[in-house]
Amino acid sequence: TGSTDVGRKLTRQAAGTLKRVSMELGGHAPYIVFGDADVHQAVRDVVACKFRNAGQTCIATNRIYVQRTIADGFAALLADAVAALKVGDALDPATQIGPLVDQQGLDKVHEHVADAVDRGARVLTGGRGTGGLFYAPTVLLDVKPDMRLMREETFGPVAPVIAFDTEDEVIEAANDTPYGLAAYVWTRDLSRAVRVSEQLDYGIIGVNDPVPSTAQAPFGGVKQSGFGREGGHWGLDEYLYVKFTSIGVQRS
Repeated sequence: TGSTDVGRKLTRQAAGTLKRVSMELGGHAPYIVFGDADVHQAVRDVVACKFRNAGQTCIATNRIYVQRTIADGFAALLADAVAALKVGDALDPATQIGPLVDQQGLDKVHEHVADAVDRGARVLTGGRGTGGLFYAPTVLLDVKPDMRLMREETFGPVAPVIAFDTEDEVIEAANDTPYGLAAYVWTRDLSRAVRVSEQLDYGIIGVNDPVPSTAQAPFGGVKQSGFGREGGHWGLDEYLYVKFTSIGVQRS
């Protein structure tokens, strides 16, 4: 488990002796909210999905796609919910947003937000450091596909909201990334949930579920998010090999 760059290095090292490896690497998770979704629940769930551990998890959403018919209302509710999050000492049980892991992580968040704002994004809440390694939980609107935070994993408390019109459009946008770890779909339409999930090029899909991770289920991605699986018997299979033994029987 680690970044894609570190995964490449370890894979090259393992190749020297043909060691088998299982790689769970970086992600760039899309969070898709269709117009028929329960908006209030989807907002609560995206806060849990995006801001857990200050956004520093591999399956945290990085791109929030909301159908245009509900996008303005969703963004306003999300901004209010995020502005109410308590930033502080990670050892305090009341704290909801702790610090970034190091200065490099904080700098990357600063750079991604600054790049987005320079290219026309609007800050609905946050958008600034608050001292030390802390960064205010942030919601951005008017986000464009060429912005850095749409192409790179931010790994911090920044939630960009992007409006979309059609199902085909959002599937294409969601898949437009070299990563393929986790993706999320919010809808009341089960047929749509299945149809969209089948077309998303990701190893893990959460349908109306902000944390699709459990010990007995396979966990892992595709593309530059790695290969192999953790969890369940699939995780054990990564460390086993098939042996064939043939025993000749003497005929009397």
